[in-house]
Amino acid sequence: MKLKLPLLVDQIMKTLEDAGYKAYVVGGPVRDVLLGRLAKDWDFTTNATPEQIQALFPESFYDNKFGTIGITVEELINQFDLKNYDPETENLSSHDVFEITTFRTEGTYSDNRRPDSVAWGKTIEEDLQRRDFTINAMALRRTEKEEEYQLIDLYGGLEDQKRKLIRAVGNPNARFKEDALRMMRAVRFAAQLGFTIEEKTLQAIINDSCLLKNISQERIRDELLKILTSFYPADGIKLLLSTNLLQYVLPEVIPMVGVEQAGHHTKDVWHHSLDALAASPSPDPIVRLATLLHDVGKPKAFRKQDGKITFYGHEVIGARMVREIGKRLHLSNRDQERLWLLTRYHMFAYNPEMTDAAIRRFIKNVGLENINDMMMLRIGDRVGGGSRQTSWRLRELQERIGKVLYTPMQIKDLKVTGHDVMWILGIDGGPKVGQVLNELFEEVMEDSSKNDREYLLKRIEEIRDRTQ
Repeated sequence: MKLKLPLLVDQIMKTLEDAGYKAYVVGGPVRDVLLGRLAKDWDFTTNATPEQIQALFPESFYDNKFGTIGITVEELINQFDLKNYDPETENLSSHDVFEITTFRTEGTYSDNRRPDSVAWGKTIEEDLQRRDFTINAMALRRTEKEEEYQLIDLYGGLEDQKRKLIRAVGNPNARFKEDALRMMRAVRFAAQLGFTIEEKTLQAIINDSCLLKNISQERIRDELLKILTSFYPADGIKLLLSTNLLQYVLPEVIPMVGVEQAGHHTKDVWHHSLDALAASPSPDPIVRLATLLHDVGKPKAFRKQDGKITFYGHEVIGARMVREIGKRLHLSNRDQERLWLLTRYHMFAYNPEMTDAAIRRFIKNVGLENINDMMMLRIGDRVGGGSRQTSWRLRELQERIGKVLYTPMQIKDLKVTGHDVMWILGIDGGPKVGQVLNELFEEVMEDSSKNDREYLLKRIEEIRDRTQ
């Protein structure tokens, strides 16, 4: 098979082979190369032990029990003395890590998460039979001809790629009982590649879905975010629902199914949210998660009286819900806050009569750093509701936001400081300083022209005289 692999990839295999060992590229990189996609994370397997691998790659590191040695691109460039090598030309960075793992076999998986024991294997066949899906169970090895590689495909992975199928290696029930997260990985690969899940594999996921409760929320979170950043995130979420996995991932969204809407909405809350996610122009997984969850409070807020449907306060209810979701998924504090803000304030409305002060308050509520994310959510929300991507109102709001960004947005932007307050009031500090600064800031928020040092100093004197 004629293929052009990165120079360092070929060099790693050559180094192992020249020392008398067998060496293969395995897993995702093989799949991606055969699909004509740019491969990023290169993995290798060999019959050399970790100690033997490290002897060949002195700058490598070894810190796990699964026989995986890591070595960075930069260290390999230095080892092979490739002074003029530019990794970027081969979709690599100097800090990327190549992983080389000794052939291994695995014992039973009593916790549906990790093998109870790992032993070094002797053949590539032993190594490939423990992998999850056929498209990930292929390997490449060097031949004597330049840019010629032998494909080892024991489970029909190449044919499944051509048919766009995700199929488990061997017995799917056995694969999922070994590691229940593989069920989410099946959905993720389908969403990333636009593939369908093979019938027996799909049925096994449905049957074994309850095993996902044995998986840590951190691992579930990582797969969920990968699904959300895939090419087909909405299809991935729909697959999670149809396979019964969603109840263990985002149970809060299931009540959205079938909740009718009115007004400009032509679909229920569930399908609107999926359409909004599919239309999201942001690649950021938190923005996409917020887009999926922005109406999660609607089922609880739903009211229908005299044929009129309302969802009063759904954004407040939803914000409380996503706060708990973020904690459960162990998102970072920053991402939890972003998720909350985007949900809480997604109902912002604009009309030309809004004052600059109102625009500034909107920016203050959302946070300057989150304005673009909010606009990305609104675009997805609009398209998901059957509207065009943007409108004159949205464009005008963006223009006005740009204009007021040059006016005070935080107390630190005032032309006076706490020291000025303490000097004029004759105090050494305390809560009174903050109270005065807040009062001044509220004035400036209403009229940015008041952010004038002489005016503000005079106002501090007036506050002093008023409170004496």
